Amino acid sequence: MPSFIYQARDAQGVVTDGTLDAPSRREALRRLQSRGLHPLKMDEVGGVSRESDSKKDLKKDRESEPTAAECLPFLEAMADLVRSGMSAGESLRLLSLRLQKSRLRNLCAGIWAKLGEGQSLSAAMSAYPAVFDGQTINLISAGEATGNVRDVLERLITHFTEQAEFRRKLIAAMSYPIFICFIAIGVVIFFVLYLLPRLQVLLTSLGGKLPLSTKLLIGFADVFVVVGPIFLVLAAIATVGVYQWRKKEAGKLASDALLLKVPIAGPFVMRVSVLNFCHTLAVLLENGITTAEALRLAEKTAPNRAMRAQMREATDRVLEGESLSRALARTGYFPRLLLDRVAVAEQTGNLAPGLRDIARSYRAELDRWLGALSQTISASVLIAAFSFVAFIAFAIVAAVFEVSSSFRF
Repeated sequence: MPSFIYQARDAQGVVTDGTLDAPSRREALRRLQSRGLHPLKMDEVGGVSRESDSKKDLKKDRESEPTAAECLPFLEAMADLVRSGMSAGESLRLLSLRLQKSRLRNLCAGIWAKLGEGQSLSAAMSAYPAVFDGQTINLISAGEATGNVRDVLERLITHFTEQAEFRRKLIAAMSYPIFICFIAIGVVIFFVLYLLPRLQVLLTSLGGKLPLSTKLLIGFADVFVVVGPIFLVLAAIATVGVYQWRKKEAGKLASDALLLKVPIAGPFVMRVSVLNFCHTLAVLLENGITTAEALRLAEKTAPNRAMRAQMREATDRVLEGESLSRALARTGYFPRLLLDRVAVAEQTGNLAPGLRDIARSYRAELDRWLGALSQTISASVLIAAFSFVAFIAFAIVAAVFEVSSSFRF
């Protein structure tokens, strides 16, 4: 049997070397995958070097590596079989043989191989950190401990489906204003850089005195031609500077804190982070995760580092004995009405259901806010663009009438 010398990277990013016996190169790659290793290089011992074949195999292997996009399809496929009465292990074995998508099939095959080695489902899934986050692993682990894997899968599917739906609504709400902005900028650039210079040459050749509106338009065009490239260069330099600044942890924290003070962007980040925190905390508590662990996992859902730091301090206060509503109130990010509802849920002992209801109503409020924001931005951009185009048209018509009135017949 041929032997292969390989170089591979494990789930923690550590590169290892070794030798593997396998009937073929493809089988050797498959065995490395089943161990949770990602091949970087593989050569046959004592055989003819096939560098091009090796590169093709490695490229194909990377293309079939599972990503975060496989998380929800994996959970849905597994839940369908578990719901019909199959065990988790038998479901994975069947999925590894029947699925058509290579990435999802490889994911199921890898987890199934680890189950065959005696690992638990949560431990096997933890070998794929690019697919499953910490809260998913902890929920599956809790489901295994309590024998409620099916219920955990159902709640995870609901959680990720709602998140995907929210992202879809967010993209739909912001795509139209962004499109309108690009169209408006394109129209302005077309008039200023293409149409206006030609009109200026025509009016100059005809002679006559130009009206004030036309002079203002021509002056704006002259300034735009000079200032525009300078602005682009400065914007590029600023972008590079901010990128380099954010490479450092202090820069990331400071820039995220500044982002929270930016109009529109700041409130949006706060609202999304608050929603993610409440919804994630509700899912974790409903599935038997301890309060301490649930709070630690929920605080990590905040994409903004400044907010995450404040939520971490709030978690510390809760663990020291302070109520959750008071600890969250100290952050300054949570609305008062939401905090009142959290306090009521704590007092009645229904924190998890209360947080779920809060997340549901807060999501609806955020959807309405996004819709109103989208309409406001779109209307503002359209009004500004139409006003500028109307001013250009007025300046052109006024110039034509002024020049034509100066003709002597």
